[in-house]
Amino acid sequence: MLVLGSGPGGQKAAIAAAKLGRRVAVVDRPDMVGGVSLHTGTIPSKTLREAVLYLTGLTQRDLYGQSYRLKENITVADLTARTEHVVGREIDVIRSQLTRNHVTLFAGTGRFVDDHTIALREVTGQERLISAEHIVIATGTRPARPDSVEFDGRTILDSDNVLTIERVPQSMVIVGAGVIGMEYASMFAALGSKVTVVEKRAGMLDMCDVEVVESLRYHLRDLAVAFRFGETVAAVERHPRGTLTVLESGKKIPADAVMYSAGRQGLTDELDLDKAGLTADRRGRIEVDEHYRTPVPHIYAVGDVIGFPALAATAMEQGRAAAYHACGEPVGQMHDLQPIGIYTIPEISFVGRTEDQLTEERVPFEIGVARYRELARGQIIGDAHGMLKLLVSPQDRKLLGVHCFGTGATELIHIGQSVMGCGGTVDYLVNAVFNYPTLAESYKVAALDATNRLRELDRIGE
Repeated sequence: MLVLGSGPGGQKAAIAAAKLGRRVAVVDRPDMVGGVSLHTGTIPSKTLREAVLYLTGLTQRDLYGQSYRLKENITVADLTARTEHVVGREIDVIRSQLTRNHVTLFAGTGRFVDDHTIALREVTGQERLISAEHIVIATGTRPARPDSVEFDGRTILDSDNVLTIERVPQSMVIVGAGVIGMEYASMFAALGSKVTVVEKRAGMLDMCDVEVVESLRYHLRDLAVAFRFGETVAAVERHPRGTLTVLESGKKIPADAVMYSAGRQGLTDELDLDKAGLTADRRGRIEVDEHYRTPVPHIYAVGDVIGFPALAATAMEQGRAAAYHACGEPVGQMHDLQPIGIYTIPEISFVGRTEDQLTEERVPFEIGVARYRELARGQIIGDAHGMLKLLVSPQDRKLLGVHCFGTGATELIHIGQSVMGCGGTVDYLVNAVFNYPTLAESYKVAALDATNRLRELDRIGE
């Protein structure tokens, strides 16, 4: 098996095939071992978030006052020191795992010569041919860049080069209120930048629970973030003293820097897909079946390059599933219950359906809510705003959705995911004993709230 790309999907595909006794090789640029996820995506952005939270002391201000700050003048060097340390360690871990499983790592880039052969262009510029029985495309994506915008990597940025800015901007415009845009908006706002978010849609994060989005919006407004929804950017002008973002409505927004978060583009344009009998859509994405096979049965594609949900966690599962299928090994279908984690400040995570989806589908539900301020652990850590919401079926008492907002949301969600995945009911959470004081106790509080409401329904309906 030959794997193009060493990101989360490529790594797991290679290691799974190697464990099943196949000879496996991975192709990637020497400076990109670990893929986009490790170098410009998930890992650096989440590490940056931790550095921001730590150095600004933001999460401790409920306890120590609004002026509390660990470091007065936070520089980019302060933030990147931690990122570089984590990325370096992770590269070591990935190299070690590949070596330990006897996976060959070819340094360079690959392109198809035919459906079984890849031309490897090495760092020296030399090319050599490598053939394989199965090929896995796991090349990932890059930020999509509108042709009308002149990116310079200093004042007009995308989500890749925002990690290499020279200083923390005093003011910033973020174009796009999707997951990446909102994560960076909350980070820069926490650092003290005056952030304006411009989004052509009527709202942000429309896949999330409405109440959770409202809570996030309230928090970001508290950090002086301004929102311009239903607005389209006509032009971005670069001036000696900064940038001017001109909206189609005629508004002009001055700022030190502009960051575009306008979706992602699949890294397929240099693969010569046509020589393997494949095509990509205009966003560079490759179509696959439920086994992650492309229309050419021995070529698979996994990760962001196949589109939604484009998460590191799902890419890993897709890589493993593709390798198992290619090797004739039975593999269970990936569960539909995939948790979504959004690393804004505070973070958001959910699994299952939202209130709006259930209402649209005419599925009756009852709500149970726990607020962090009611939990001893919430008081201890100084998070009085977090919440956990359970959506429960009044018919069979099973969980239909779990929505969490606040400290540790992306960790907490897995309890709800496990209960839902095993077909558990709200009664399991009511009767379970949780460590005290913990945030996990919110499940018990929310479950009790939901069962009280269900009891009220039953009482009136008798």
